[in-house]
Amino acid sequence: MSVALLVLPDFLLVALGWALRHKLGFTREFFAGCERLVYFVLFPALLFQSILRTPISAGNAVLLLQAAFAVIAAGVVLSWLAAPVLKPAPMALASAAQCGYRFNTYIGLALAASLNGAAGQTAMALIIGFAVPMANVAAVYGLARHNGNRLLGELARNPLVVSTLTALACNLAGLTLPGPVGTVLGRLGAAAIALGIMCVGASLSWEGGRGHGRLITWMLVVKLLALPLVALGVARLLHMPALEARMLLLFAALPTASASYVLAMRMGGDGRMVAVLLSLGTLFSALTIPLWLMAG
Repeated sequence: MSVALLVLPDFLLVALGWALRHKLGFTREFFAGCERLVYFVLFPALLFQSILRTPISAGNAVLLLQAAFAVIAAGVVLSWLAAPVLKPAPMALASAAQCGYRFNTYIGLALAASLNGAAGQTAMALIIGFAVPMANVAAVYGLARHNGNRLLGELARNPLVVSTLTALACNLAGLTLPGPVGTVLGRLGAAAIALGIMCVGASLSWEGGRGHGRLITWMLVVKLLALPLVALGVARLLHMPALEARMLLLFAALPTASASYVLAMRMGGDGRMVAVLLSLGTLFSALTIPLWLMAG
């Protein structure tokens, strides 16, 4: 029960975001502006400081990179296995498949800090930083609309990728931030968590899944049940330390990212169905995450 109580405050923030958007008159445009602020300013600051403030060895970074790759690769394979089994419409599958391996970074870092403090948040930041470009590449290629050059350009400009790689390089080089700069980044990062999670709640939607029940169920099973099992196996195979293994399990159990909806809409996919998928995944993960953490 202690784990359930630790994750409860963050899911209450999800509920608050939903209430603000759907019951208290805060507009979609308001939350769209908040999401841009979090994505381009606040969240990169949080990632950068989380990675920089804790000493990291090259071996530990490689270990987390291997683990992140294994989980994302398993998610991609399991998601696309729906094609021969369910035989859904190609664009419906391409839209939904990303929900089997993409992950909600805001919830992940918030829960990591609640469970294991700064050390847990640093490990989660590294896993997320490594996994962001992998998941983005898989999702974009799955929707089959961008060419390779443009994709590489997008990744090079992605603020999460840039902040992660820069912080990792500074950490391994032994660099530190001046006191005032560290304070500013710390305050920006603190704002990122609450605002980011409320934006998740504001994006929840329950309409648009009609006719895709089996496909939605498949992706929910992959994301919330199969991938945590994969993470447990990977942690044992790589002989990961207890803290890193726990963060990998939490990472694998996270609901899908709100950005999945944005990508599906921008690339001609079924955004309404994706919105239902991420909404159901976020709701069910409030139950499955504590269970996985207690089992792990």
